[in-house]
Amino acid sequence: MSQIKQNKNDSITRQEDDFAQWYTDVCKKAQLMDYSSVKGFIDYLPYGYAIWEEIRNYCNRRFKEVGSENVYLPLVIPQSLFATEKEHVEGFAPECLVCTIGGNEKLNDPLIIRPTSEILFSELFRKMVSSYRDLPKVYNQWCSVVRWEKTTRPFLRGAEFLWQEGHCLFETAEQAEENALKVLDIYDDIGKELLAVPFVKGVKTAHERFAGAVNTYSIEALMPDGKALQAGTTHCLGQGFAKAAKIQFLGRDQKLNTPYQTSWGVSTRLIGAMIMAHGDDNGLVLPPYVAPIQAVIVPIRMDKEPRVLEEANRIKAKLESLGVRVKLDDSDKTPGWKFAEWEMKGVPLRIECGPRDLENNTLSLSKRYNGEKSVLSIDELDQVPAILKSIHEGMYQKSLELLNNSITEVHSMEELKAALDKGGYAKLMWNENEELEMKIKELTNGGTARCYPFDAKPFGDTNPLTGEKADKVIYFAKAY
Repeated sequence: MSQIKQNKNDSITRQEDDFAQWYTDVCKKAQLMDYSSVKGFIDYLPYGYAIWEEIRNYCNRRFKEVGSENVYLPLVIPQSLFATEKEHVEGFAPECLVCTIGGNEKLNDPLIIRPTSEILFSELFRKMVSSYRDLPKVYNQWCSVVRWEKTTRPFLRGAEFLWQEGHCLFETAEQAEENALKVLDIYDDIGKELLAVPFVKGVKTAHERFAGAVNTYSIEALMPDGKALQAGTTHCLGQGFAKAAKIQFLGRDQKLNTPYQTSWGVSTRLIGAMIMAHGDDNGLVLPPYVAPIQAVIVPIRMDKEPRVLEEANRIKAKLESLGVRVKLDDSDKTPGWKFAEWEMKGVPLRIECGPRDLENNTLSLSKRYNGEKSVLSIDELDQVPAILKSIHEGMYQKSLELLNNSITEVHSMEELKAALDKGGYAKLMWNENEELEMKIKELTNGGTARCYPFDAKPFGDTNPLTGEKADKVIYFAKAY
């Protein structure tokens, strides 16, 4: 009889037993969030919100590269205003939460809790822009939005979620396109530089396009269970929203022109992507640059040897001077309990400091992502930032290897079904065909077109499912 593999932390469901339950267990046990009294809404706890703050800090710094300024617009949109962009309304109406009473009085014009803010920003721009000299407008806001989802999961899909939404106005279509692609590159860099998650970057099909947009670009992440996750999008909105809002400006040609808009956003879904991409049966595995605590110091036998705690405090101060986010766990819990707790919380580097270590002028190190243990001289603490960098690079390469090994070239419907059942991306030659997209979703039990990857090379000139000419490579996958 084969022996069942036991996880060291029996409070977490094993991934291989129930990946969805494992995910929920980790979110709760690592104290990232808790459920509120309203279905689909969550409480962001300090540890989870601190991760979001690191993402927000990174984005704020990078958005300045495209000239973005932060603003904040109202939570609610009058229903009459929301209805001005027909395609947009049709796309979001099923998810809207609508307020009909205010101060015990029925509202003549109900208020929609924002599902997104294109309409509000269009109204603002109409009041601000009258000449080409007033352009461009590159704004971003940090807020929450409400979309009345039927099925929710912490961070990934909620009735309310935190995000940033950029809204911009330009003189020309070319400027708008440049903005959308530059921000997409920033989103891609979030994966490379912060989350250690590689993304597939590309353009969405017409069917998957944002409601009212001319083009939608996305970053797509692949999870260890073989499902894809749309992690961020940028949109070229063309002139549709501007026309609906009656935005015009006096152009360089001394004629009235209609500007071009973009919008773009990433949300706390990035946290969910990171959890799934790196976590294991013992809890979170956090990449160093997004981790609220990059290193934890665990003193050994500090109750017996006072000098251990003294040295631990000195080590903490040194690491802080090097810019490391460090925690000294001087609680009265046992070392074993502390090891399990900080492993659960995914701290990238554990540093053990005990009497024997001090005798040898060394520290015992343990990397969370691969369990690798090593010894470091106390005199070489300045190497810790480099060690954290190596952890990030190791985690990124591990995820990149998974991605590269999970792309299957397909040449028939049977191969497409098999590839999607196995998990990962199925790539094939494609021509725009919304009817076939819907058929594939039905025949493959949920397979959807993720994007036309920018870096994909054609491997034929016909769509194998129709025999029609095709010049694009598309990725299909089952997705969250």
